[in-house]
Amino acid sequence: MGKKAAEYIDKGLLVPDEVVEGIVESRLDMNDCKTGFLLDGFPRTVSQAESLANYMKQKGIKLDLVLSIEVDQENLIERFTGRRTCKQCGATFHIKFSPPKNPGICDKCNGKLIVRKDDETDTVKKRLKVYETTTAPLIDYYNRYQLLATVDGARPIDEVFEDIKRHLKGVKS
Repeated sequence: MGKKAAEYIDKGLLVPDEVVEGIVESRLDMNDCKTGFLLDGFPRTVSQAESLANYMKQKGIKLDLVLSIEVDQENLIERFTGRRTCKQCGATFHIKFSPPKNPGICDKCNGKLIVRKDDETDTVKKRLKVYETTTAPLIDYYNRYQLLATVDGARPIDEVFEDIKRHLKGVKS
């Protein structure tokens, strides 16, 4: 990811559509995507969804399913602000859900664990506001095309995973 894109993310903002769309399209053009792919976190705007639809139409690709993992804001804030990342190796932990053996120290390399700028409370709250105005409209967009399936993401991770797998079983591989 480019320096400019990282600056947007650090501020809790979305990277401009044309940058993200170019990255995604370049990746989808690679050979390992010819038999199928899964996108995580894209599209994030209706404009990106429309661009993706145009790209897929040009390539003769059919979109099979869109999963929306639903989690309330309080839970999301707890999840993001509790995340810790190793400054040295990039490993991630969570102070509540998957804490390191020694607080503030990476289990893998003994590096220092930090709170990334995009996981700070103010940034997370800003990201959630951006979500409400730019990403939430995707729910209506994909509902209109009868492509949306929702998953309750507040449940334990193994239950969420099983629900996701259940939805994906109906998708052509």
